[in-house]
Amino acid sequence: MAFELMAPLMFAGLAIFLLLGYPVAFALAANGLLFAFIGFELGMLQPELLQALPQRLFGIMQNQLLLAIPFFTFMGLVLERSGMAEDLLDTIGQLFGPVRGGVAYAVIFVGALLAATTGVIAASVIAMGLISLPVMLRYGYSRRLASGVICASGTLAQIIPPSIVLIVLADVLGASVGDIYLGATVPSLALVGMLMLYVAIASFLKPGVAPALPPGARTLRGWPLYRHVLLVMVPPLALIFLVLGSIFMGIATPTEGGALGAVGSLALAWAKGRLNMKMLREALDSTTRLASFVMFILIGSTVFALTFRAVDGDLWVERLFSLVPGGVWGFIIVVNLLIFVLGFFIDFFEIAFILLPLLGPVAAKLGLDMVWFAVMVGINLQASFLTPPFGFALFYLRSVAPKEVKTLDIYRGIVPFVCVQLVALALVIAFPQLVTGMTGKGAVKDATSIEIQIPPVESAPGEETKPGEEDKASADIERAFREGK
Repeated sequence: MAFELMAPLMFAGLAIFLLLGYPVAFALAANGLLFAFIGFELGMLQPELLQALPQRLFGIMQNQLLLAIPFFTFMGLVLERSGMAEDLLDTIGQLFGPVRGGVAYAVIFVGALLAATTGVIAASVIAMGLISLPVMLRYGYSRRLASGVICASGTLAQIIPPSIVLIVLADVLGASVGDIYLGATVPSLALVGMLMLYVAIASFLKPGVAPALPPGARTLRGWPLYRHVLLVMVPPLALIFLVLGSIFMGIATPTEGGALGAVGSLALAWAKGRLNMKMLREALDSTTRLASFVMFILIGSTVFALTFRAVDGDLWVERLFSLVPGGVWGFIIVVNLLIFVLGFFIDFFEIAFILLPLLGPVAAKLGLDMVWFAVMVGINLQASFLTPPFGFALFYLRSVAPKEVKTLDIYRGIVPFVCVQLVALALVIAFPQLVTGMTGKGAVKDATSIEIQIPPVESAPGEETKPGEEDKASADIERAFREGK
């Protein structure tokens, strides 16, 4: 009885550590070690259990997939500091300027382009907040709409490849990063279109919330504008093709693609004349901080998972979800509700490293395609950056927004965009082919459709097999296998 209580007590203990404000990485590790020693004292576990820790920790450090995280982070920070975001926003804003809501369209378009080149939410939100928000306010945009569109566009970096969130999900769920990138392509583009559709509807119903730029604000027109657009857009598009194209075509692994992107970002910064030691030092410092943060959480989650599985915590989680009505779809609905609610209070790294290692095996046993499951979770996690009180995109915008933009304006402005993301999530759940159509796999595997090929039975040397006996023997073996004999 005491052994059966260990898993729920571990989970409750972790929740207490987190609520007390301890760092996630150390809360995970301390909780795992605490219950391991409790198990030793009560005779439930053997001390030899901890001998598995060194090998697991070395496995984390030898995981080449995780190298993609610092590479893509460094690429994004270099591009953001090279002024690419400023050039894009200014030029695309001029292009869409004559259209009602044009600056908002430009922010969404540039947010998607930055997401495909940087993959860093802080860089996207801060850059667009500094550059676009004053322009939108100056020309009469609603403070709520302006705040919401900047935050929502900045979080596109979490679902548009090369997303760091998708890399983490691939590692935790044991799926292919390349397949997840492919699977996320259509849903992410659909989400961009839905954000633009909402701006179009809002500006049509209430023209005052998103007016067109006055003629005096449009300094570029005609061929000079289109030429300038080409000059500004070609470098980042070339970098996107270099990184994602090499991954999709199988020329490079995600880690190698990240390295290509890092080198390409340095080349673009050098071409703009903005590559210097100060910028390089700042980018390397921020990259090191994020990579260290991820590694410590991984180490802590490994310690926690070792003890949790030793006390049959994975079986406890399976039993919990077996009580959920509705089978596979009941599991999917409960998981999404759980992740969405947790996103109000903790960030995606904590959800990915604490919750998903418990849910992933259950999803696999239910026959879910892990690529579809990862993309679905990624879209849900994206909303965690927008939901108050701890939505990071809201904090990033608050740090650079003018004083006339109140915190309540930001919170209220993000509500319709969260609803848009929930609609996108519902579409991915209802139409799995949006993801699986790119990878050629089914979202839910049907065990009854699996065909088992049994090779013909070969005769022993010196023996002769009559015609038809090989086929009969193979059929007998296959029949026995299907009947469980």
